[in-house]
Amino acid sequence: MVLKSYAKVNLSLLVSKKLKNGLHNIQSSYCLIDLSDEISIKTNNKLKDKISFKGPHANNLSRSNNSIQKVLHEMRKNKLISNFYNMSVHKKIPVFGGLGGGSSNAATILKFLVKKKIKKEIFNKFINIVGSDLILFFHKQGFLKNIKTVKKFNKTFKLDFLLVYPKIKCSTKEIYSKVKNYSKKELFVKKNHRSKTIFIHDLVNSKNDLQLVVEKKHPIIKKLLKSIRNTEGCHFARMSGSGSTCYGLFLNKSCSLAALKKLRRKYPKFWFSIAKSI
Repeated sequence: MVLKSYAKVNLSLLVSKKLKNGLHNIQSSYCLIDLSDEISIKTNNKLKDKISFKGPHANNLSRSNNSIQKVLHEMRKNKLISNFYNMSVHKKIPVFGGLGGGSSNAATILKFLVKKKIKKEIFNKFINIVGSDLILFFHKQGFLKNIKTVKKFNKTFKLDFLLVYPKIKCSTKEIYSKVKNYSKKELFVKKNHRSKTIFIHDLVNSKNDLQLVVEKKHPIIKKLLKSIRNTEGCHFARMSGSGSTCYGLFLNKSCSLAALKKLRRKYPKFWFSIAKSI
């Protein structure tokens, strides 16, 4: 069995406060995109899981301390599964890039192996061990009201992106620890987006609270975002999650492809991809 494990893009992200468990309460409008890892899975009889990684973004991933291993351990601890598995993950999503690859892998395995509804208190344990973005991967588009609640958009829209990963590894924990000014709650979720134009207008006027932190540490991020923003057909450019992947939301696929060709010449060492919402 081969499973697709989709990446996410944070269309906006506000950090409202730090919680007692060490995580931060965030609000984020987001969507899943068609960039994905591929997970091959089958049972084994060795009473031990075997997790392997391959592909362009497989370097420096731990075989014994990763999001899949953690979620499998927690599933057995809560008697949700009893089997052991061989899993091979083809990593196409940049690691430490703000696209949620690790959390997506964990969510994909959780959804595949546990068909019944998971009790809220048990699901919260998975959030605590994997991260606050785990819940995002149970909905294709939506608004994260807090780390435990997602509200689906009243309408979903086709969105075309250019993704640029400058190959800077950002530690999520470190980036969040440097947030000093917490935002007030965003009202994005309360708005009725009757059209794609209104939806994008509200996104343009939003932000990512983590972006300024990463820009201060890595000035190339600010320069890269300006380059993306200045290409034809770009509605806005922003960093996803805790970085360092930056993206532009474009008028259509043709514009994102043209921007890719132009920016690849300017930044030949960076990773590029076009993507669309799913």
